[in-house]
Amino acid sequence: MNFGRRPGHASLPAPTVSAPPNDPFAERIATELQALGIAPGYGEQRQLALQPEASELVTARVLKDGRELKLAPATAHAWQALTTAAAAENITLLLISGFRSVAYQRSILDRKLAEGQTLEQILQVNAAPGFSEHHTGRAVDIGTPGCPPLTEAFEATLAFAWLARRAADFGFRLSFPRGNPHGVIYEPWHWRHHGRAGAL
Repeated sequence: MNFGRRPGHASLPAPTVSAPPNDPFAERIATELQALGIAPGYGEQRQLALQPEASELVTARVLKDGRELKLAPATAHAWQALTTAAAAENITLLLISGFRSVAYQRSILDRKLAEGQTLEQILQVNAAPGFSEHHTGRAVDIGTPGCPPLTEAFEATLAFAWLARRAADFGFRLSFPRGNPHGVIYEPWHWRHHGRAGAL
């Protein structure tokens, strides 16, 4: 799964918070999958675990249009430390996306389906509702000035090179390297906070 073995590209087993059988969240997600026409075995086939929504969030960035990007408190603290360290080396890291609710994730799929994309195409880019790391408030999509957001071009930036060297020091790991087993495209911009020294 780690093609090239460059720093920051290791695809390590991601700590997840799985809902137990017959849990209301698991039942809710089963209903969402059925409504979208996604097979019940989606999670197992993609090696993706359920990602229950964060119960506590703080604002990490306010966009020009007033929208607030939120993260789990520990992740927001780590993000601040990460961006401060990067800035000290003249690297600018921008938070592009943080927490997403299950309902918001569903709206993304509905919109893309309405635009004519197939479910297969969509699920290569967006996880099914209930399976997105963004639900936890611990995932961040990162950008940098001068680079189109959420594109593979981010890999060629100084910001990505810095993250590859230093992100692990702050508890962040790249979630979807090339050749990942989840059926998701390579996402150099998507990192998840796992905490320091394996703590979660």
